[in-house]
Amino acid sequence: MPTLGSAVSSVGGNGAYELLAPLVQLWAGRQQVSKIGPALNARWHLRSATRLGRRVTLRGRPSVVNQGTLTIGERVRLVSTVATLELVTLPGGHLEIGDNVFVNFGSSLVASTHVSVGHDCLIETWVPIMDCDFHRVEDKFWDTNGPPIVIEDRAWLGNRSMVLRGVTVGHDAVVAAGSVVTRDVPPRTVVAGVPARVIRKF
Repeated sequence: MPTLGSAVSSVGGNGAYELLAPLVQLWAGRQQVSKIGPALNARWHLRSATRLGRRVTLRGRPSVVNQGTLTIGERVRLVSTVATLELVTLPGGHLEIGDNVFVNFGSSLVASTHVSVGHDCLIETWVPIMDCDFHRVEDKFWDTNGPPIVIEDRAWLGNRSMVLRGVTVGHDAVVAAGSVVTRDVPPRTVVAGVPARVIRKF
C-alpha cells in the first residue's frame, strides 16, 4: 500500500509534497485543520458560507450552521480556541459580517431574520447576538421570528455583554463588559449595566 509521502510525491516531486502534504494529511484525518494555518483553516471551516472575503483568518474549530445566508467580509479575524465560536443562520436568516471585524471565542451570532455587523467592529469573548428568542414566553412554543439586529461600524462589544433582538448599536459605541442591551445604543456613547444605559458620551 503506498505511503502518504509516495502518494504526494507522485504528483510532482518534493515541491508538490511541501505544498500538498498538509491538505492530504487533513483529508486523511491525521492532522487537525487548525494546525495548517489560520487562513486555510478559515477556508475549510467556513466553506458553507455564502460569501467569504479575502484574508479571513480563523483560529480553532467553530460551529458553523448556514441554513440561510452567511456573508463574511475581508480581513475578518475569528477565534474559536478556548470556547467554541458559533455562527448560525436559520432558514431565511442572513448573518452579515463586515470588513476588518474581530470576533473572539465563545461568542454566538445567530440570525433568524438579519444580524448585521458593520466594518471595524470588535466583539469580545462570550458575547451572544441573537435576533430571536427561539421560544415564546407564554407557552414555550418554538418561535424563531424576530426583528433584526444592527451593529454599526466601529462598535465595541465588551466581554460577556449581550445584544437582544431588535437593537441597533450605533457607530463608534462601546458596550461595557457584562451589559445587557435591550434598547438602541446612540452613536459615540458608552453604555453599561442591566439593562444597559448611557454612562458617557464622546
